[in-house]
Order: sequence, then structure tokens, then C-alpha cells
Amino acid sequence: MHSRPDPAGLPRRLSHVYWIGGSSGSGKSTAARRLAARYGLGVYDTDAAMPDHARRLPADTAPRLSRFAAMDMDDRWVNRTPHEMLQTFHWYHGEGFEQIIADLLRLPADRPVVAEGFRLLPELVKPLLADQHRAVWLLGSPSLRKAVFDARGGTGWGFIAKTSDPRRALDNLLQRDAMFTDRLARQTTELGLTALATTTDSSEEDFVRQIAATLGLDR
Repeated sequence: MHSRPDPAGLPRRLSHVYWIGGSSGSGKSTAARRLAARYGLGVYDTDAAMPDHARRLPADTAPRLSRFAAMDMDDRWVNRTPHEMLQTFHWYHGEGFEQIIADLLRLPADRPVVAEGFRLLPELVKPLLADQHRAVWLLGSPSLRKAVFDARGGTGWGFIAKTSDPRRALDNLLQRDAMFTDRLARQTTELGLTALATTTDSSEEDFVRQIAATLGLDR
């Protein structure tokens, strides 16, 4: 079961929020920044909040996070299969989602804000929507995700470089993210939510305009 806050009254209290979820490397952050600049929105980056949320989550409410934190880098990214990584990754199970909601509720309600990040899972966001058109999920193609990680430094980037086998770690990560993207595609379809595919052929400006139209920002 995913951890979620009591939804009573939340759609009304969060009616100023636009939601952009999706897979890693699908263009969420870029789109959020562009939309914020164009339409005068605030931005809430769920990735940036992860370290603070992880520190404050009690072990008994985040068992997957506790197990992940106890692993070394190779056990996290090299020694397990991509499927095992997908099934056990704490953020994919909604651990800490209630902290995202608490953060959003602390923001001024008189200024629209775009929340973005892979932690915005469709089944957790849908009960919070007063208007289903206020949310969209971006589904990055394998080639786009690979290009994004290559631009970040590939096997020399971040935690990937801290493993004993960065190439295998990166391959595992890309395969895990591909399965997560497929899961998002199924979930958004089943829940009647909107998803947009992103590829290396997508024009950034055209795609941002498409997201703005989907979210109703261009009305």
C-alpha cells in the first residue's frame, strides 16, 4: 500500500497546483521552469526535497527507504536486477508522498505553482485533483533518457561513478527507468489521466506549448 495523506478537502486546498510527473530524463524540470517563467508560476521540485524528506521519514513508515539506505552503492545499482530495483525503490511506492503534500500546503495558495518530479505517481495525485486537466505525465523514450544521462556525464555522473562497475550500474538504471515508464503509461491510461510521450525528436518549444495547452495554462 502507498502512504498517502487524508484526502478530505485537499483538492480544494491544492487547486492552485499544476502537476508534472513522469520518468527520469523526460523533460519535467525543463518544462516546469519554462512554464513558470512564461506564466508566472512558482516551482516545487520534488527531487530537491528528497534528501530532507528521507532524513525526516521514520523507519517504521518507510521500510523500503530504510533498506535502501543500509545498502552500499554496488548493492543499490550493480548487484540487483533492474526488476528488483523497480519493485523495491521506495519513492516508486509512495514513501514520503505525504511530505510532498505538506510542503505544497505550506506554500502561498494565492500563487499558482507547478509541482514536478517522478515521485508524483498517478494513483497518488489523482485523488488530489479538483480538475484532472491540471496534471500530466511525461513518458521519456529510451533514446531520450540515454541522451539525458550522457549529457549529465554518463558513467562518470553522480552516484553511478561511485559504484565498482559504472557501465553496468547505468545500464541497470536505464532498464529500471524504462520499466517505470511503461508502468506510468499503463497507470495513466487506467486512471483516465493524461500522458505525453517525449523523444529526442521533440522540439522543446513545441513540447512546452503542448504541455501548457494540456494543463490549460494557455486559456
